[in-house]
Amino acid sequence: MSIHLLSLSKRYGKNWAVRDLSFEVQPGKVTGFLGPNGAGKSTTMRSIVGLDRPTSGEALIGGRRYAGLRAPLREVGTLLDAKSAHRSRRAVDHLRTVATTHGIPRKRVDEVIGLAGLESVAKRKAGKFSLGMSQRLGIAVALLGDPHTLILDEPVNGLDPEGVTWMRNLLAHLAREGRTVFLSSHLLSELSLVAEHVVVIGRGELIADAPLSELTAHEERVRVRTGQLGELLRLLVAPGVATTSHDAAMADIVGVPVEEIAQRAADAGIVLLELSPVQRTLEEAYTELTSDAVEYRAGDEGRGAS
Repeated sequence: MSIHLLSLSKRYGKNWAVRDLSFEVQPGKVTGFLGPNGAGKSTTMRSIVGLDRPTSGEALIGGRRYAGLRAPLREVGTLLDAKSAHRSRRAVDHLRTVATTHGIPRKRVDEVIGLAGLESVAKRKAGKFSLGMSQRLGIAVALLGDPHTLILDEPVNGLDPEGVTWMRNLLAHLAREGRTVFLSSHLLSELSLVAEHVVVIGRGELIADAPLSELTAHEERVRVRTGQLGELLRLLVAPGVATTSHDAAMADIVGVPVEEIAQRAADAGIVLLELSPVQRTLEEAYTELTSDAVEYRAGDEGRGAS
């Protein structure tokens, strides 16, 4: 059951939060949703689940609008606000209440408490939860109906390293089961470990919609480290060859295959301490893609940014 956005636009007054967004989130993989602060990610997710009404266009889940789903929690699990549970209600009671309103058996509550690692705090009031434990409770609610589609806004925010690993493994497992997993995150290094596909927006408009492998594909870059760096770089000077030095002993080289670098160094008697291909990271690709779409930058505070 895919998520399909068709020219989705949302305007608040004179300002467009999102404009003419069209993309599809397919089942069986984790799709990451990225964009700078203020890019429109939360508005997009809220529009998908009917919390915001689009100005034009539409968002469909399995070919239907969210409001048209017969049993929403059994079809779509969402985490848009980790602190949505009432502060005075115990975690287990919050889950039982949600389950009862959707006709979900009580035994499923016990199952998701176990899945989310909430056994030791299930009888604690939600108001006393840390952000990380609130995230786990939100995930438990999202999983309560055993839905085919999951829409999660910053699900690893506030989690400790063990929690981040747990979340990564859970999302990968759900995708392997054929479910549709759509999540936003600012932790790009973590997202790159679990996402297969990435959608990037900026200033409310689509910037990229591609497999992660395609976004991180780049011209072959080779990292070298040697005490004879200057001599090696002189050997490699040629049209189309670019070098970036990190320090007196390390540089990245573009335009020369790793095998050729090794052979030239050996012929010249240059000892290489490191010689390895370098893959472009998701963070590098994201920074390049959004360079013209970042609305809030460090240092803007003193220049009247708004």
